Parts: sequence; C-alpha cells; structure tokens
Amino acid sequence: MRRFALLALCALSSLAWGEACVVHSQAERLDVKVCQQNRSIPPNLFRSGFCQPQLKGQKVEVTFVEQCPIGAFGVCRNARVAGTPYQQDIHYYGVASDSAFLKPFCERQSKGVWMAY
Repeated sequence: MRRFALLALCALSSLAWGEACVVHSQAERLDVKVCQQNRSIPPNLFRSGFCQPQLKGQKVEVTFVEQCPIGAFGVCRNARVAGTPYQQDIHYYGVASDSAFLKPFCERQSKGVWMAY
C-alpha cells in the first residue's frame, strides 16, 4: 500500500509540474514563436526530439519552461503527433490572422481542438 501511494504521488507531481518548450525561429522576413506543452510524450523524447526542430536557414532558439507563457492568440489542444500515440498542446504567438490556416491544420492534421484567445 505504501508503494502504491508513493507511485501515485510521483505521478501527480509530474502532472502538476508539467513541461513545455518555447521555440522561437527567425529568418529573413520571418519571426515565429510557438510553445509546445507536453501531454503524453516521454520527457527524454520531448526534450531531445520534439523540442529540437531542424529548420534550415533559420535561427532557432529553444527555451524549456514549466508551462507555456500567457499571450498566445490560439492553442491547438491535444494535438496528436503524426505517426505516434503522443499528444501535446501547441500555443501560437504573434499574428492572430495566422489562425486562418492554423485552425484547419490543428483540427484536420493534428486531430486537435482549436481554441482562440
């Protein structure tokens, strides 16, 4: 019983703390900022793969945070990662008019739920 309580506490604490990464990419006439909030991706895979985009010709800065910062114009909740059973919430910052193509991508491609702010 004691072991079960300890495991339950560990599981709850990992849910409470969360894990996210802010990805800021820049190139000529391009400035994009998103935040990926982990839902079900193994932590080591999230940090080493999902938060390390390879964007040719762009300067990319990744910052790990406990949770995504406020100020997003939209969020794709429960976005499924193609070819995997994993989910994440993707927060979008910057130009709100981008939601015209982000919302359909979220709902059709990622099978997520679009929430505008």
